[in-house]
Amino acid sequence: MMAIYGPLDLILGVVYFVMIVHIIMSWLINFNVLNVRQPIVDSIWTGLNRLLEPIYQPIRRVLPDTRPLDLAPLVALIIVISLRAYILPTIFLG
Repeated sequence: MMAIYGPLDLILGVVYFVMIVHIIMSWLINFNVLNVRQPIVDSIWTGLNRLLEPIYQPIRRVLPDTRPLDLAPLVALIIVISLRAYILPTIFLG
């Protein structure tokens, strides 16, 4: 069972880190600390959006429309934290 638990925990850890970077970067862009017209910022932002959009899109379909505020990253982050901290250890270790 540890052969499955280890890689799943690693994948969820990487997803958690990427989501945190995406959330912080979105705040910095919205507060005009970062400028998406800079090539490196634009390439990082585009790459993060391409990585995380398949995770956010199904959540956006279920959530009600809160137009100025996107709650999909928050819900996805809570799901990843729950999976990593509670559900996976319960299934594989306990």
